Amino acid sequence: MKVLRVFALILITANLAMADDPFAESNILLSAVTQHQPPSPTSSVTLAELQEMAMRSNPEIRIAVRRLSVAQSRVPGAGALDDPTFMYRDWGTPLKKPWDLNQAQNMFMYSQSLPGPGKRGLRSEIAGKEVEVAKAELEAVRRDVSARVSRAFYDLLRNHDELRIHDQQVIIARQALETARVKYTVGRVPQQDVLKAQVALTRLAEHLNSLAEDGDLASATLNSLIGRDPSEPLEVLGQYSLPASLPSLAEMEKVALDKRPELTAFSRAIEQSETRTKLAQKGYTPDYTISAGYMLTPAGSTYRNNYMAEFGLSLPWLNRRKHDAEISEAQALTLEQRAEYDNQRALVFLQIQEALVKARTAYRNLSLYRDTLKPQAEATFKATVTAYKNDRTDFLNLLDSQNMTLEVESSYFKNAAEFESRLADLERVVGAPISRDDGARETSPEVSDDIE
Repeated sequence: MKVLRVFALILITANLAMADDPFAESNILLSAVTQHQPPSPTSSVTLAELQEMAMRSNPEIRIAVRRLSVAQSRVPGAGALDDPTFMYRDWGTPLKKPWDLNQAQNMFMYSQSLPGPGKRGLRSEIAGKEVEVAKAELEAVRRDVSARVSRAFYDLLRNHDELRIHDQQVIIARQALETARVKYTVGRVPQQDVLKAQVALTRLAEHLNSLAEDGDLASATLNSLIGRDPSEPLEVLGQYSLPASLPSLAEMEKVALDKRPELTAFSRAIEQSETRTKLAQKGYTPDYTISAGYMLTPAGSTYRNNYMAEFGLSLPWLNRRKHDAEISEAQALTLEQRAEYDNQRALVFLQIQEALVKARTAYRNLSLYRDTLKPQAEATFKATVTAYKNDRTDFLNLLDSQNMTLEVESSYFKNAAEFESRLADLERVVGAPISRDDGARETSPEVSDDIE
């Protein structure tokens, strides 16, 4: 809003000044298009540093870590025995003397239930598989956050590059305006060239507003992903690293089967369901209860101090309907998990195909701008500048060439950021990083002050 108020004030001032000086509005607009905020004094951070900060402080990752901790806390208790029981029994106390415990049999009993052989181990194994599922889900969240950090990082990096291009275009506009001023003063160009210069400067001001918005949004997104306040200043430092080539579809599908966290989670879930089936089948293994105790008999008994021992055994064969249903349920759950794995695998392969197509398209577009359009636009602009200085073309052609150069330069960095985003998406759906070459970051040539 402050930028809009300043720009409106500049336009009002320019309208008042135009009555005396046809270049007054151009001068004021020229100052407006250079009023973007310089980089803050905060130190710049690289993509690797941002990724590390996100792994530590991202809220989604912290939630997944807590879920893993919950699953891990269940493991020790999964295979534990049930609580032992203690029993006291007063037996044979006379009704006429209910307080006379010496006439009764006092029994103290300690009991412990023991599950059938193998059941405790299977329960611990089920809890362990739950931990592995939680670990895979945590890794999936980390991969997703990492890809989003990469996209936001390259959006912000592209924004910085476009601001630098904008500053270069302002230099060009200043030079063109000064040339038009000189030519207008000596009567070599009409006032129409002045108006065209004002239109070009207004477009630069609009371009600056758009860049400011994009930069603020990218910075807010990146801050949110690394667990900071969205309004905090953030400066990034990096380059576009382009791989020499992209892996084939078959290679990435093979890697995804081993590395994609979602597939790993479903595999562990299948193993967990298979273990549940084994545990359900163990339902036909009887459980045991052992008890030991002490009994104090009434006074006058031959043996007042006695011990007791008990042994209990469950009879699951008499409840086949229950156990057969449990086995059927566990087997059906295993089949469901396998079907979900097949569906997830097909979905992963589709995601890889889509991501690969988009990455290849982005790479071709980037190569087109880098190798063809960008050099052509720069050469055309230099030729137009030379022609305008020698009065072989008009100011409109100069402005068109300038705008074309600006659009091509901006499109180049947009395509570079787009390719990096597509590559991050491809790494996310594959579940593993893609090797890159240390490609140098393309920069626009500095514009010399030679339009006179």
